[in-house]
Amino acid sequence: MPSTQRKDRLDRLAMGLLIICCLLWGAQQVLVKATIAHMPPVLQGALRFVAATLLLMGWCRWRGIALFSRDGSLAAGLVAGLLFAGEFVALYLGLAGTTASRATVFLYTSPFWVALLLPWRVPSERLRPAQWVGLACAFAAVAFALREGFGAGLATWRGDLLALLAALMWGLTTVLIRATALVRIGPEKLLFYQLAVSALVFPLLSLALGERWDWHFTPFVATSLALQAVVGAFASYLAWMWMLGRYPATQLSSFVFLTPLFALAFGAWLLHEPLTPSLLGAMALVAAGIWLVNRAPHRR
Repeated sequence: MPSTQRKDRLDRLAMGLLIICCLLWGAQQVLVKATIAHMPPVLQGALRFVAATLLLMGWCRWRGIALFSRDGSLAAGLVAGLLFAGEFVALYLGLAGTTASRATVFLYTSPFWVALLLPWRVPSERLRPAQWVGLACAFAAVAFALREGFGAGLATWRGDLLALLAALMWGLTTVLIRATALVRIGPEKLLFYQLAVSALVFPLLSLALGERWDWHFTPFVATSLALQAVVGAFASYLAWMWMLGRYPATQLSSFVFLTPLFALAFGAWLLHEPLTPSLLGAMALVAAGIWLVNRAPHRR
């Protein structure tokens, strides 16, 4: 069992990795939404997670990392895998039924679930009043930046509720990892539980939903799936699992508010959508919120 030295604050390494992860996840949001027009959503997720699982197994074999040793984490790992799979099933189906802007707003309520639920199991994760203000500022900034999405398109309540359900499952996964034996296992095995269960669930669900399995990939679809699997589901999630084992989950979660803003920035770049002053102001407010969550308390 690997020894893990936990820290009570985020350091520069964690902050740098978080910013990179949020940037990658923001780009991924654009790719997922664009690819749904070419491939059914759950099938898209199935291919992504099968490929990422195989990549992770190859990585662990090359590094000599054991994935199947007995360490008392199996039950919690399977639950984490089911929550992870449920999160992405809800998100993919939600994106098919509502706009990306609305789904993103609801998905990134996840840090509030973490902040609300985790202190009941891990008292050291309890937020101070100033940190709650920081979370509120960050979420308000995201909602403000995405407000135009609420008045456009034919968004449905079903898609909105599915995105909110995805946020809850993401939060519960984070709480489970921090409050069980999963916090003591290596990040590779922690990610393996989630990817492997998803790789089993998604193809079966795709067949159950009657999705058309189209194997004639266009260059765009092939590139999108490769980026989602290699960068999104493998590299960035491995970094996220590593950080969850070493840093406060509530502070880590505050950074995810950067992701939808990166998604808007990529939309402006790739889809030629306007980068408005309100978006730039929202980015500044997000930065202020993250600073409030992560600043050291005053000593008396």
